[in-house]
Formats: sequence, structure tokens, C-alpha cells
Amino acid sequence: MSQRPASSATDGRINLEQQRKRAKELLQRLKHGTAPTELALLANPHPTLSDAQWLIARQLGFSSWPKLKAHVDAVDFAANHPGFEASDEARTTHWRCGNDIAHSLGVAGFKGRFRMLSDPLCMGPVQALPGEAYRAMRARFIGQAFTLDVADAARRLDDEYRHLEELGSADHSVLWCEADAYDQLFLIRALAGLQHTPARLELIAVDRIPGVQRFIGIGQLAPQVLAWLWPQRRPVDEPMRQLARQAWAAYCDSSPVALAQLARNPHPALPLLAPALRRQLQELPGARDGLSLTERLALQYLAEVGPTPFARVFAELMAKREPLPYLGDMMFHAQMRPLIDGTSPLLTESDTHLPWPGRTLALTPLGHQVLSGSGYWPDHASHERWVGGVQIVPGQPHWTIDDKGVPAWRT
Repeated sequence: MSQRPASSATDGRINLEQQRKRAKELLQRLKHGTAPTELALLANPHPTLSDAQWLIARQLGFSSWPKLKAHVDAVDFAANHPGFEASDEARTTHWRCGNDIAHSLGVAGFKGRFRMLSDPLCMGPVQALPGEAYRAMRARFIGQAFTLDVADAARRLDDEYRHLEELGSADHSVLWCEADAYDQLFLIRALAGLQHTPARLELIAVDRIPGVQRFIGIGQLAPQVLAWLWPQRRPVDEPMRQLARQAWAAYCDSSPVALAQLARNPHPALPLLAPALRRQLQELPGARDGLSLTERLALQYLAEVGPTPFARVFAELMAKREPLPYLGDMMFHAQMRPLIDGTSPLLTESDTHLPWPGRTLALTPLGHQVLSGSGYWPDHASHERWVGGVQIVPGQPHWTIDDKGVPAWRT
């Protein structure tokens, strides 16, 4: 999960006085013709402060200055009057697919218990196995992908999944999720494990935050914004649980066909699910080059800029290129290793005496060929990969995905 940045453009905090100052400065620039082009498109040849405020509001994602001000007031009110006591929050269990909001919840005044499921279900094999075998499978993958002790990974997973099994009988639980595959897969895994719909299970699910220029995830938000999100939770109902069970079964299947069908259209019960599934399906080999979308975006950037440090490639994808960011930095590193470590690599890694973020990545000749479509990556790869229950073994027939999200069997 992403760390919460301090910038107000990313953590959701908006200082109204600061925006008023920006509007006054913009007004002067509009009058002198020195405003940026994207902020200077006004029909009024004699701009006013109201015009400048409107432009600032639009830049932050609001349709008007009054709407921006109303949002700032709402966040401030929520932070000062969160109403936690009225909702019996102190006896609530907050669930998240990582620990990125644990500290901020405390800062905001939340007093309930915090639980997480850190298993990155968007990576590695995810098959419909009995509980113990399933956890062992995931522990082996996590240990290998992140160079961790498998026994330690197994102990952590056993503990997290044991707590997750208590979700159906808990007094009051709230699931905090965003729109990406990491979170939505956590959500359907949690709901699919329920034998019935609990009386007091609620969901906070968001895909955007007013004022945030590029929303990566809840973990980037300021504590005050978490307090503002709290009243927006909604009860988990039976249609949500049934859809989650259907989606989880499709994700664990060895064929992606059912998952692709679910991904085609939005579902009112869980409206953020279909886009996340579509993005996850793009981790299958592309029909043209055999690359996952993550691999392709990284290679395209390196082809444009030349040799670049690992961390810079990750930052570029998260800041600009990834359509639905879901990877943490260690996850991205694990995704790139097979492109570096195989017998016929697509990338070279230099400066190996440095920690991995500082190492320089560069395309190999084969990397250029695959990126151009004149080579097909699974024909050269040395490592198997998984997308849920779908296994891709180098040199063997496998599932692919085309540009329209339609899976096809490649022999």
C-alpha cells in the first residue's frame, strides 16, 4: 500500500485561505496575460476575483467555488464533530488490506480495533483450496516473491485469516476499501467467506476524493479526511455478499472467462468491482506481446527515457501511467524480477551494490523486440506467473487477453 504523502494536493486536505490567496494571485496573472493556458480560458475579457476562484475550484475538481467551500466546511466539521460515540465506534473493528491507515485513524480520534489482511491477492496463485492448503500456498508465494521466511509468512497469514473468519460474528465491523484490484479482491475475499450477511457489517468504498488530483488510495489521506469518510459508510447487504461469492469463485478459476464476463458491466451492489477486475485481467499476457499491462507500462517508459533507476520507474507508473494504481513499491519490484532474472531477460539491472530502488534498469535487445510486438514474452520467459487461478507456464499453451478485455486460449 502507498504511504500517505504530505502534499495537500494528494492527501485531501484543502486550506481555504490558501486557495483564496491563489485565486487573488491568479487574478493578477489573468489581468496581465501571464496565467497558464489551461487556466486562462475565460470568456470574460475583464476577469474578476469570482472568475479566478471558479478556475481554482475547477482545477481542484469542483464545479464552483461555493461547492469547494462547502466541501472544506464538511471536512472541518467532520474532524471536529466526528460522531464516533453516537455510532458506538469504540467497539468497532476496522478492516483494511494493509496497515496504511492504522495510525491516521488514531490521530483522527477513532478508538476501535484495527485489523488487516495483508495478503496481496492481486499477485501469485489464488486457487479454491481448503483453508490450510490455501494459506500454505499463499505463504510459499509471499516468501518467494518478497524474500521472506516462509514460516514467518505462514504465521502472519494464519493469524490474519483467523481474525477474518470472525467477521461474520463480530459486533460491528467496517471495511475500508478503494477502487483498485488490491482492495477489491480483499473485499470480495472477505465477503465471500461469510456464511450469512452480518447485521452490523459496513463498507466505506471510494474511487476519488474531492481536491485530490490523483487519488491512489485511502492510505494517502489526511486523518481529517478519514473522519469525513466515516459517515459515508453503508451496510453490507445480501446482494453484495452474493456478488462477492460469485466474483471470488471466478477469480480462483483456472479459466478467466467467467471473470471477464463479470468485468464487462458495472454491478450496483459493488460498483467499483468491475473496473478493478478489468484491470486485473490486464495482468494476463497481452495477445500481441505476451506482456502484462504493468510490464508493458514499465518497458514503454524505459524505451522513452533510457536507463533509469528502479524507483523512478515505479514513481512514473504510480504518478502518471498506471490507470488504476494497486501496487506498492515492493510489489512492483517483485513483478519486475522475472523480467530481469530469467535466462532471456527483457531488462538489465546495474548498480547491484545499491539497494534495489537505486539500481538502474535498461531494456535489452529482446526487451525492445517484445515491446514492438516482434517477440512474444512467454516464449522466452523462465518463470511461471499467475493471475488468480490462471497459471501461465512459459512455452506451454495459456490464456491471453486482448485490447478489449476478451480472453483467448493461445496454443
